[in-house]
Amino acid sequence: MADTTGFYRDRNGVYVEKSPGATLDYALDYTTWLDGDTISSSSWTVETITGDTSALTNAGDSNTTTATSISLSGGSLNNVYTVTNTIVTAGGLTEVRNFRVTIKNRSI
Repeated sequence: MADTTGFYRDRNGVYVEKSPGATLDYALDYTTWLDGDTISSSSWTVETITGDTSALTNAGDSNTTTATSISLSGGSLNNVYTVTNTIVTAGGLTEVRNFRVTIKNRSI
C-alpha cells in the first residue's frame, strides 16, 4: 500500500514505481533523525539491481539543511534500481539511506 509520499513498502524495503519516459523528483526528509543537527553535504548513487544496463539517470539533486532530493529520468522497462543517498552532518555524522525504483508502464 502506498503512503502519501508515493513510496511503497514490501519485505525488501521501500520502493517507488516510475515510467521509463518520466522524470520525477524524490525527497528524503531527515528532520527527525537529525535531532537539531543539519545536513552539510549530500551525495546520490544509482545502481542497477536487475535488468539490462540502461541507466536510470540522476537529472539533478539538491539538499537543504534537513532534506535531500533527486530528480530521476530514464530507466528500462522492468529494470529495478537501488538509489542511495549519503549525507554528512555538520556534527560529523554520516547516514546512508536507499530505496528501489521499479520501472513500469504506469496507468491511471
